[in-house]
Amino acid sequence: MVTGTGTRWLAGALIVGLMTLVGPSAPKGTLFARPLPAGAPDDVVPNRVMTWNICNPCNESGQNIGRAADIATYAPQVIGLQEACVRDVERIRDHLEYQYGLVYHVKYGSVLRSWSRCGGLPWRPGGFGQAILSAAPMTDPVSVEYPDGGSEDRGYMAVTTTVDGRPVRVFNTHLAQRRQEAFRAKQAKVLAAAVARHDRAIVLGDFNAVPDAPELADMWALATDADPQCRASGTGTCEVTTDWYSKFDYIFLRGIAPVGHEVRLTRYSDHNLFHADVELTDPA
Repeated sequence: MVTGTGTRWLAGALIVGLMTLVGPSAPKGTLFARPLPAGAPDDVVPNRVMTWNICNPCNESGQNIGRAADIATYAPQVIGLQEACVRDVERIRDHLEYQYGLVYHVKYGSVLRSWSRCGGLPWRPGGFGQAILSAAPMTDPVSVEYPDGGSEDRGYMAVTTTVDGRPVRVFNTHLAQRRQEAFRAKQAKVLAAAVARHDRAIVLGDFNAVPDAPELADMWALATDADPQCRASGTGTCEVTTDWYSKFDYIFLRGIAPVGHEVRLTRYSDHNLFHADVELTDPA
């Protein structure tokens, strides 16, 4: 016979077991799936790309479930994440697949291993840096740490994948923190030299600089932002992408035409989601 205390213990164990079953490994539409708004895509949008600094550390309750729901609302073909811990990206990917039916491949561009940033055991901390999620397989991945990251290690990663049905080189970066212009200028030169090798490229990232900042000149010389009103001169009307009302996040397009874009607020980061639909044409 099971006593009252034993019954409560058994019930608790069963609940924990059930929650384990319906967690990230559970089928689409289970207990933890957040409903998507009306009009959300049923499947990945093949010509849509997104950049998002997901904020770390940000301790919003249920943040990876919420991040997955925010991504699923727009279902881009390619997503570039910055300030990304490997464990968080793994959970986001699982939620996207098992709760929303969106299957992504993942490549990482971790630049440091940080227990304070990403948890884990002190002698086995989590990887921190960039990540790219793509609905199509990715090839030729590279991960480059900038020679000097400033107050924190920074870098870029790049892969070749498919956008709008065509192969394209996709970069993802995070430049040095605010008020570190000299470091960003050197980092942008390293990045621009890599981008310049490709006639067609998409560069996603948090550049920590406003459009007319001198350190972005090398990128503007190669590409345009997916926001057609946003230009290096600062005369255009750039949609802000951060909680402090600055434009820091870019989708630079080289040899690729923008079709539309949107910046959306999110509760799960101090950066907004910035996504764009693009059209790829064969290089001339």
